[in-house]
Amino acid sequence: MQAAKPLKIAIIAGEHSGDILGADLMIALKATHPDAVFYGIGGPRMQALGFTAHFDMEELAVMGIVEVLGRLRRLLQVKREILATFMADKPDVFVGIDAPDFNLPVELQLKQAGIKTVHYVSPSVWAWRHKRIFKIAAATNMVLSLLPFEKAFYDKYQVPCTFVGHTMADSMPLEVNKAVAKVELGLDSTKAVLALMPGSRTNEIKLLAPDFLSAALLLQQQFPDLQFVCNMVTDAKAEQFKAIKAQLAPDLDVKLFIGQARQVLLAADATFITSGTATLEAMLAKCLMVVSYRANWLTYQIGRRLVKLAHFSLPNLLAGRGMVTELLQHQVTPQALVAAMTPLLTSQRDTLLSEYQQIHQSIKCDASVKAAQAIIQVVNNDVVSAS
Repeated sequence: MQAAKPLKIAIIAGEHSGDILGADLMIALKATHPDAVFYGIGGPRMQALGFTAHFDMEELAVMGIVEVLGRLRRLLQVKREILATFMADKPDVFVGIDAPDFNLPVELQLKQAGIKTVHYVSPSVWAWRHKRIFKIAAATNMVLSLLPFEKAFYDKYQVPCTFVGHTMADSMPLEVNKAVAKVELGLDSTKAVLALMPGSRTNEIKLLAPDFLSAALLLQQQFPDLQFVCNMVTDAKAEQFKAIKAQLAPDLDVKLFIGQARQVLLAADATFITSGTATLEAMLAKCLMVVSYRANWLTYQIGRRLVKLAHFSLPNLLAGRGMVTELLQHQVTPQALVAAMTPLLTSQRDTLLSEYQQIHQSIKCDASVKAAQAIIQVVNNDVVSAS
C-alpha cells in the first residue's frame, strides 16, 4: 500500500505579526501532520521551524500609498514568481496571513486554478469598503477571524468564516499581578502607574504625545504619587518623544522603555493610548485606558466619510458599547484626557476590570489550534463555518 504523501501547505506572511501567527500555526499543524511541508514567503520564526522561504518577508513589509508605488514593480515581480511556484507545485492549501492587498489577488488566482485557499486575519471589511466582502468570497474557501463580531459580518453575507480567537489573548494571563510587574520594571509596587502610549509611528507621536504629556502634568497635581511610564518601539522614536517632553514637560518624571510595550501595560494601572491593536493588548493586560486618535486633517476628512462605526477602539467593538472613553481628533485635549482618566484612577476600576476579564475569556480560544483544525477541514473538503 502506497504511503500517504506529506501535506503541502503554502503560506504568505508579509510582516512581523504574520510571522508570529504563521509560526504558531505551523506548530499546531505539525501536531497532527508532523510530515507537513511548508513553503512560500515567511519570516525568521517560521523558517526556524522548517519553512522554506522563496522570498524575504521584508519584500512585502511596505505601508503607505507612496511607499507601495515606489516598490510596485518589485512587488508585482514577487507576486508573479511566487504564483508560478504555487501553480507548478500545486499545494494542498494556500494560507494568506493578513496582508490582504497582496494575498487576496494571489488567493483569487489560486482558487480559480483549483487550489484551496484560506485567509487568516480578516481585513477590516466590517468597518469600511463593505463591498470587498464579495472579492473575499471569490478568492477564499475560508476566512479565519480573530474577533467574534467579524464572523457575524461574514455570516450576514453567507461567506465561510471561522472564528478562531486571538493569539494575543492566548498568550496573556487572565489575571495580572500588577505589583510583581511593577517591581520587574523597577517601579514602586505600592503606587499607581500611568502609561503614556502615543503610538509607534512618527506622526502618531507628533500628534498625540504633546497632549498626553500635558495631561500627565495636570494629573500629577491631583495625584502626586502617580508614576509615569512610556514605551517607544525604537531608539529613534524614543528620541522623538524625549524632544517633545523637553519642550513641554522637562521636569515630569517619566520612565522611558524601548520595545517593552507588553511589560509596560502589564505594570500600568491605566494608560493614555492611541487607537489600534495596542488597545486590545492594554485590555488583555487589565490596564484601564482612555483611547485617542488624531490624524492629519486630510486623512481624517477622508476617513470619517469612509468609516461608519459607532466606536473605533477594539475594546468597544468587542464590548458592543462605549466601555472605554474614545477621544477623536479635536476632542483630544489635556483637559478631556484628565476628565476621562480621573475616574479610572479612583472609582470605576473594579467594574471595568471585570468586563475586561470577561472579554478576554471570550477570545481566548487556543487560536492556532482552531485555525489549524479549520485549515485541515478545508483540505478535506469538510468546510463548515464554525463558531
